[in-house]
Amino acid sequence: MKINEIISEGKIGRVPKRASQAAKGEWLWRDDGIDRIYNLNRVMMAAAKSDGKKVEAQDCDEQSWYGKMNVARPYTEEEHIMMRSAFKTIDSEVEHSIPDHRSMELDSTNKISAVPQNAGAKRNKPKN
Repeated sequence: MKINEIISEGKIGRVPKRASQAAKGEWLWRDDGIDRIYNLNRVMMAAAKSDGKKVEAQDCDEQSWYGKMNVARPYTEEEHIMMRSAFKTIDSEVEHSIPDHRSMELDSTNKISAVPQNAGAKRNKPKN
């Protein structure tokens, strides 16, 4: 396939004849314009799970825990203020899913060992 058959986005409308003849097939889809990149990612994850032999739904969630929302995780108080200011400027559907708190230790810190209980001591072997 020549490069001019691949890069042919200059015209609005149908795919140029040379490009369609050189292609094995094409699928176009959209998700009502909500988040094209996220939708593309989820569709391609589901395609990767398919064996390519039969058409069936895959065991793949349609959305991850953040769904089709963008995620920002400001660290400092100033960055939190910057985000609040940005949301006042740009109209967005905003959800503050994790309240601002300083980095907290997990409940399991210093209580659960990362080393299995049955792991014996390993001695260094002398170099020969």
